[in-house]
Amino acid sequence: MENEIPSVNRVDEIKDRLRDLEGQRVKVRANMGRSRIVERAGTLVHVHPSLFVVEVEERRQSYQYVDILTGTVELFDIDSGERLFDYVAEEQQ
Repeated sequence: MENEIPSVNRVDEIKDRLRDLEGQRVKVRANMGRSRIVERAGTLVHVHPSLFVVEVEERRQSYQYVDILTGTVELFDIDSGERLFDYVAEEQQ
């Protein structure tokens, strides 16, 4: 547990990585609650201090960085299908 990265630093890591992906297409899987999971492909259009925005079919959807950290929102590479962030899986080990 001594090598554990604090959650605040992980949120900063997520922001930095998303800034690098800004303008690229991604696949989003979001758990909307009550067993409702939505999957969409869109373009990462904005990275703000507390949230990021994905544009899907001329409609914009915003998500918080902590949603990635908790696994509520998952982002995937549009071409390979590879998950871009794996923080939840790391914590369960």
